[in-house]
Amino acid sequence: MKLDFDLGNVTVTEFGVGRDDGDGQTFVAVPVDADVQAALREMVQATWDAMQKDADGPATYEPSEKHGSTEYLYLPLGDVMAASVRELHNAVNLDVDANVLGDPSDVFCYFVRLTDNKKRRLTALRRATQFKGVLKNRLLRFVSDSLRLIADRVFKLDSDFDLLVDSRNVHILRPSGFEFAGNLQEAILAAVPENVAAIQGDLAFVDFTAVGVYAGSHPRAARYLASIRAQKETKNIDKSSLKKLCKDTGVEVSESKGKLMVDDGHIMGFLEVLDRRRYEVELVKGSPERFRAASRRKIDG
Repeated sequence: MKLDFDLGNVTVTEFGVGRDDGDGQTFVAVPVDADVQAALREMVQATWDAMQKDADGPATYEPSEKHGSTEYLYLPLGDVMAASVRELHNAVNLDVDANVLGDPSDVFCYFVRLTDNKKRRLTALRRATQFKGVLKNRLLRFVSDSLRLIADRVFKLDSDFDLLVDSRNVHILRPSGFEFAGNLQEAILAAVPENVAAIQGDLAFVDFTAVGVYAGSHPRAARYLASIRAQKETKNIDKSSLKKLCKDTGVEVSESKGKLMVDDGHIMGFLEVLDRRRYEVELVKGSPERFRAASRRKIDG
C-alpha cells in the first residue's frame, strides 16, 4: 500500500496538540521553529519506514481483533470508526494557541499536519505519553563542559507516530494509540443502532432487538457488531446453517414466528458465531470439541 503523499516534497509543517478538558476534545495549532518541524518530519518518515517493515501488513483494522502492540493496519478514512481523526485531518483553520502547553495536564495527543508540493495533506498523530511537561529543576544538560539545571519546562518528542492519515486511509502502527486518540469506544457504542440495522437488513430472519439493547451498554459486544458489519459477509448466511452452528457451539437460540431469537445469556456467543469466532472440531471420533477464537484470519487456497 502506498501513501497518497510525497514525503520527499513537504512544503508546510504544522504542529498541534489535542486537549481534553472534560467537556470534549479540541485540537489547536502550536507555533514551532524550523528545528522542531524537521524533527517532526523525521518522525513521520520513521513511522512510514516501520510500517514497511511489517511483512504481514497491512491488514484491515477490525475492532473485535486483539491486535499487537505494533502492527501495520489500515482503515478507510470514510469509516465511522475514523470520524475523530478524519475531523482533524480535514480541519481547515485550527485555532492557534502558543500558550496551550503552559499546562499540559489535559493534552491527550500531539500531531503534525504536512502539505506536499501537490497540496496533498498528511496527518500524523501520537498519544501523549512521553510528551508531557517536566517540572523545572528536574533535568540536567551540559553547558560549557559543565552540568547545569534546566530552568524551563521541557517536552519530549517520541521517535515515531501512532498513525498516519492521508486522503484515503488511516495507516495504523499502534492500534491502542489509534483507539485512544480516536475515541473509538465511544464511536463504536454510538454506532450500535446503525450497525444493528445494517446487519438486520441482511439477516431478516433474526430478531436483533435484544442484541441491540445489550450491545448499547457493552463495548465488547459493540465491537463485534462493528466487525461483523465491516466484514460484509452476512448477506448470504443460511438460516439452517446458522442454527446448526449455534447448536454445535453451545449458543442457545429459539424460533418464533419464523425469526431466530437469541437467549439473553447467549448474546455474546451469538455475536462470536457471526464474527466467525466459534467453531467445533472432531479429531477424535465421537468427541467433538468447541473452541472460541481470540483472533481469526481467513486462510486462502
